[in-house]
Amino acid sequence: MKKVAIVGMGALGKTIALNLVKNRQNIIVASKNIEDAISFSQKPETDGLAVAKEIRDAINEAEIIIPAIWFTGYKDFFAEYGQLLKDKIIIDVSNPIVPDEKGGFRRGIEDGESAGEINALGLPNGAKLAKALGSLTAESLQAKANQIPETILFYAIDDTSIQEDIEIVIRNNGFRPVYIGGIDQSIRMEVGGDLHEIHNPVS
Repeated sequence: MKKVAIVGMGALGKTIALNLVKNRQNIIVASKNIEDAISFSQKPETDGLAVAKEIRDAINEAEIIIPAIWFTGYKDFFAEYGQLLKDKIIIDVSNPIVPDEKGGFRRGIEDGESAGEINALGLPNGAKLAKALGSLTAESLQAKANQIPETILFYAIDDTSIQEDIEIVIRNNGFRPVYIGGIDQSIRMEVGGDLHEIHNPVS
């Protein structure tokens, strides 16, 4: 298995990380605040399978990078770490939503636009992108993992050479991977899409 680094220790990042260690995959965890990553790595339930690193070190050491960050942060993430991301597989888990002024969320891009396609356009040279692990909320990603029968998780890729790698990550999260096509299909897995848990678009 390729080494996986989860960058970002919010609800989604922690859930993905816990799913992986529960299925006995060694991982690297990183965060802008290294203390968040260290605290997570020391939890008893990680069973010594999660190692905390600074973001640059995590990207250097891993082959698959999962930026568990807001969609609006991907552009800056690519700009800051672009050279390090060459030859890496990046799993885009983002949804194109931003907080509104009412305590909820709204779409941060135009109708018909896709977070996955926008991130693909900004992808650092040499990196390969997959859209996956974002079609369920963090709560459902935790609750529905490792069920029998397996819950489906969809993914989209343009480069089929990484298909096996993505499917391993999804299986090690406790789900059955289902390929839906290229990145141009990723909008279907984003909030409001027919393959996302939240079918109705946010206001």
